[in-house]
Amino acid sequence: MNSRERILASINHKEPDRIPIDLGSTTSSGISGIAYKRLKKYLSIDKGHTRIYDVVQQQAQPEEEILDRFNIDVINIGRAFGTEDKDWYEIKLSNGDIVEFPTWFKPVLEEGGRYNAYSEDGTLIATMPEGATYYDQVYYPYIEGYPEDYTNIEQAMKKVSWFAFPANPWMYANEPDFWENLRKKALELQQNSDRALVIECGCSLLESGNYLRRMDNFLMDIYTEPDEVERLLDVLVERHLSMLEKVCKAVGDVADIVRFCDDLGTDLAPLMAPEIYRKIFKPRLTMMCDYVKKHSKMHILMHSCGSIYKLIPDLIEAGIEIFNPIQTTANEMDIVRLKKEFGKDITFWGGGCNTRSILNRATPEEVKDYVKRQIEIMAPGGGFVFNQEHNIMPDVPPENIIAMYDAVQEFSY
Repeated sequence: MNSRERILASINHKEPDRIPIDLGSTTSSGISGIAYKRLKKYLSIDKGHTRIYDVVQQQAQPEEEILDRFNIDVINIGRAFGTEDKDWYEIKLSNGDIVEFPTWFKPVLEEGGRYNAYSEDGTLIATMPEGATYYDQVYYPYIEGYPEDYTNIEQAMKKVSWFAFPANPWMYANEPDFWENLRKKALELQQNSDRALVIECGCSLLESGNYLRRMDNFLMDIYTEPDEVERLLDVLVERHLSMLEKVCKAVGDVADIVRFCDDLGTDLAPLMAPEIYRKIFKPRLTMMCDYVKKHSKMHILMHSCGSIYKLIPDLIEAGIEIFNPIQTTANEMDIVRLKKEFGKDITFWGGGCNTRSILNRATPEEVKDYVKRQIEIMAPGGGFVFNQEHNIMPDVPPENIIAMYDAVQEFSY
């Protein structure tokens, strides 16, 4: 099997020749720039570039040598954009490492070591304090209340850090030939690599409301102002469907996976009662999933952190086929239970190694033992793509990263 066949077999619940592996195909399955730089140094790789393609989370784009070293089976279409040296410039991370940022992202270093990031009109929308490794959103366009109409929602979105500073390819979306280029570059990746292809489309509903209104307000609004919430969600769905129409037309026959994102859980439980999710959010998610399935061959991956056990049946009914990151540290997210109850209906893209206390704190041998157990539970019958639980963070030692991927090779056949 080649990599693409391996990924697709597992999604179709067939056991491939070995477990398919991901590193960096999405912004929730990658590696921080600090950890990546340290990994390259440990492997004595002194060539190439450490390029931060996800500037909000400070994540590096894995290079071909790393992808080959760990037998990675899937990549993001966005890596075909911003490929020239002129598209990047050097900057220092919080630990002193020199990496490269995309030229369109120019945060301002303030007195005291804080970096501030501004929107096109000069509004401060994100900040990263000295020593931090992540940009925090600080501006919420609708914090004072919902607008009478949403004529200017695009302007509001441009003041949300996640939308103002997106990962590739979306920073190029306003270029007149973007959609033609997207198809052209995706086809080139497909022809020049046997890895499966992912395109990230977001399509968030709850998260978009949180970003616009601020999380505390929006969660209360769901109960106190449901009409306003639904009015906003309808506008968001219209916006998302317009984008999905273009994506399906451009790469719906080329990309293998489209990734949606909506964090629905805390460590303890879903962010709302399941009956509320079914009433307000599920029908709108279903509309988007139906559109993708009708107009493309892409499989739908949903990223959602936290305890989402109670929502999984509804997400499956809505049309989600793949879940990431499988946060096993959250309540009710025991993988034995998840595999038993949902293993025939969904693919688990993650859950391979706990990033909260194992990958960052255990010994390499303990990491290998942990990964072996996860594989023994998740791999039978297919429906499993190996990935750690969310991104590899800056505190993860390179020895543990290598131990994790070596364990997959050792125990996946």
